[in-house]
Amino acid sequence: MALTFKQRSILPGFGLTLGFTIFYLSLIVLIPLSATFLKASSLSWAQFWHIVSSPRAVASYRLSFGASCIAASINLFFGLLAAWVLVRYKFPGRRLLDSMVDLPFALPTAVAGIALTTIYASHGWIGQYLERLGIKGAYSPFGVVIALTFIGLPFVVRTVQPVLEDLDADTEEAAASLGANRWQTFRRVILPAILPAAVTGFTMAFARAVGEYGSVVFISGNMPMRTEITPLLIITKLEQYDVAGATAIAVVMLVVSFTLFVGDQSTAEVEQPTAQGGSFFGCGGSRGAHASGRAASGRLIH
Repeated sequence: MALTFKQRSILPGFGLTLGFTIFYLSLIVLIPLSATFLKASSLSWAQFWHIVSSPRAVASYRLSFGASCIAASINLFFGLLAAWVLVRYKFPGRRLLDSMVDLPFALPTAVAGIALTTIYASHGWIGQYLERLGIKGAYSPFGVVIALTFIGLPFVVRTVQPVLEDLDADTEEAAASLGANRWQTFRRVILPAILPAAVTGFTMAFARAVGEYGSVVFISGNMPMRTEITPLLIITKLEQYDVAGATAIAVVMLVVSFTLFVGDQSTAEVEQPTAQGGSFFGCGGSRGAHASGRAASGRLIH
């Protein structure tokens, strides 16, 4: 019996659209990434390791990944809070506030960097008060965290917000009627439903922050070994015509980013039996949220 490659569909053109999809994906994503690995392979292993483990590169990794983790953690907390406020409360200006969440998506990163530098510089609106407390805003690692927090906020809000919108409030009322306090309701009813979306938002905010360049380059000060991020180091090597060195560091960034997304997918699969569904970025949804809420409310009985 012949094996069928695809199920019969009422929409024609599967072969043509599949071919175009593979061609487009290869042209835009796979070929450029493959070229990066091929260029880095021109180095010997000793040369590759010497470049990616140099003190300057390690310092840039520490700043890029450390600041990105801190910024993503901040966005995870305040993103959940912002999504909750936007979904559960009605107040004047809510739509305007909801639109402002997407501002980092629409605003050019260079403009964001200049604006943040102006505000957090030693004579800026906020920076002058930080200086009195002994905190340096711009031209410091703290400034890098500020910029990465700014550009990563929408990811958490937009992944969690649709899940909260689809989560039936009746499940919370049922938990309260069973004697659960607010913390138990959040931990056993709400959290299982929004956890996959929150993890996805955190991962995307982290990955976005790791590769950020435009907003950070203005506020960081770009001092090697102190406030130099990895994307800036790659640009510096390209300006010095060290293409192989730049691609070697880029390979490290690619591997880390790919590992993050694989880990995110694995986490989502583990959490899927508890809370499934879709969101703005493909995580969470009404059916999973309702099922998770009902199951959690039922567990409160015991």
